[in-house]
Amino acid sequence: MSEPSGKYSITMPRDIAAAARSRSGPSGFSAYVAAAVARQIERDNLNELIEVAEAEHGPITDDEIQALRARLHQARQEQNHGETSAA
Repeated sequence: MSEPSGKYSITMPRDIAAAARSRSGPSGFSAYVAAAVARQIERDNLNELIEVAEAEHGPITDDEIQALRARLHQARQEQNHGETSAA
């Protein structure tokens, strides 16, 4: 069951509101805006987690990032290959 909704008044540039309305689809403008805010909160939480980890362990180097991206790419390829073989 989802949380109860409240009614809020927000101000945003007209061009952003128009773009959001044109993309909101059948779920509606409010649901579209709520999903965007929820995604931003997730990003903020992740950034806070990264700040804590970097404060404890030091910043992540570009080499570490590239190595992790390569591992992720390889895992996705292996996963996709497994899905293709199973079909």
